[in-house]
Amino acid sequence: MASLDARIDDTARRVFGWSALRTGQHEAIATVLSGRDTLALMPTGYGKSAIYQVAGALVDGPTVIVSPLISLEFDQVTGLSERPDAPPAAAVNSSQGERAKKAAWASLRAGERGYLFLSPEQLTRPDVLDRLRVARVQLVVVDEAHCVSSWGHDFRPDYLRLADAIDQLSGPGAGGRPTVVGLTATASPPVREEIIRRLRLHDPMVYTHGFDRPNLHLRVVRHETDVDKRRAVVDQLRTLPKPGLLYVATRRDTTAYADAIAEHGIRATAYSGGLTAAERRDAHALFHRGETDVVVATSAFGMGIDKPDVRFVSHAAIPESLDSYYQEAGRAGRDGQPATVTLHYRAADTGLSRFFASAAPNETLLRGIFAALLHAGGWHDIPHLAATLAVSEEAVTRQLNLLEQAKVVSTGRAGARADPAVTVAEAVALALDVAESGERIENSRGAQMRAYAETRRCRRQFLLGYFGEDLPEPCGNCDTCEGGSAYERGDGVADAEFPIDAAVRHPAWGDGVVMSEEGDRITVFFETEGYRVLSLPDIRKHSLLVRR
Repeated sequence: MASLDARIDDTARRVFGWSALRTGQHEAIATVLSGRDTLALMPTGYGKSAIYQVAGALVDGPTVIVSPLISLEFDQVTGLSERPDAPPAAAVNSSQGERAKKAAWASLRAGERGYLFLSPEQLTRPDVLDRLRVARVQLVVVDEAHCVSSWGHDFRPDYLRLADAIDQLSGPGAGGRPTVVGLTATASPPVREEIIRRLRLHDPMVYTHGFDRPNLHLRVVRHETDVDKRRAVVDQLRTLPKPGLLYVATRRDTTAYADAIAEHGIRATAYSGGLTAAERRDAHALFHRGETDVVVATSAFGMGIDKPDVRFVSHAAIPESLDSYYQEAGRAGRDGQPATVTLHYRAADTGLSRFFASAAPNETLLRGIFAALLHAGGWHDIPHLAATLAVSEEAVTRQLNLLEQAKVVSTGRAGARADPAVTVAEAVALALDVAESGERIENSRGAQMRAYAETRRCRRQFLLGYFGEDLPEPCGNCDTCEGGSAYERGDGVADAEFPIDAAVRHPAWGDGVVMSEEGDRITVFFETEGYRVLSLPDIRKHSLLVRR
């Protein structure tokens, strides 16, 4: 029998037409096939889907892929269906009629290979879980796994219930727990740890590859007034090679910028969450067919974009984090050819970003949820809890997340239950403490975004350091390298005392990890405080950090 490596390479070549797998893909596939949970952190366009496609063609049973976008599900099903030697692929979602759903379920047969794409909401349904148990699912893939992180604008509350759903796929009549794979293009270490914790990955192997995109020219342009910024953005887009993307903060700005760009004879399309589903599909189709030059969009234009020849990505508004920024910027130059990535930065805009990024806890709902759980005296299913409180399941899930993080509520396959030793007032206070810690972390992520905009060091070094990767020398392909400031080094560069990835402890902020260094300063991520920039002279003078 051929070795596992040979079978992987043969399947990639014969079934999917790939002459060679990229670094990290082959290793991740082998890990998945060994039955070990896996988290793959690879940038947009690197080919994360190859991991589950090849593994799904080799496991002895069905593969379920959890995807947040119906359009992305259909694109993947279409692509797999065009491979005659690939296992059958189908999707089940709310946009389908009953006949289509029955056909999709019929394709899922116990013990046979096949791909089934589901939205996270589908996995909250008991009838869906019953069907999956009977089918003896072998592999569960969580695509866009960063949606489980409450720190991102792509946060989806139903992702928080995936771990419980996966646990329910094991047991009598179903076999053992399926192997779980998380895939994401957002890879900062804090988000990484949250994905592992919330999906309850068992001793996962983590693969991080391809975040250095040397073909992308990184640039920040500073502006004093909003009028100057708007004029500069339009002027830049007139001269850049097309097609490209312009990200803005609001729905109103999508049309304002699109109209201003169109006045110069450039085909521009506005895109936001305020459009109808048909309008959004039309905008995507225009972009992919090359019938528009620039898409002016909010962050809603994101997951599922698969266009390799995007020549620029510009931002007219500062995103809430480097995670979001680099994911959006990474949609440029996926064909490996030169592309331009520009952040138009005005310091006054950061307040708007923080406003949109914040999500305050609902103290009244927290109190109502915990009181209802105490009254139930045991496990209480979430749909019934939402009905009792006359609110949506999504609203309940968001607040349950805070209560669970505060360790006063447990969640599982039967729903949620409260710790009977805790009073309602105590539970609410602890949940609010968790929310305040989350807000501090969110603010620190915004501070890192501003630090990127204002740094004089190599921008690529700064970005890669944030994602836990080291670039020893300045890249030579960003504005600070071209201006020379990236090559200026101060005294007191971080030494072996506090190297990158070192585990440290602060007397007030607790445990942390060293993320990056810049001259005589280091950036540390603290579990309850977020990112903090500390001066090495101050650290040594006041004994602010000790190695753990």
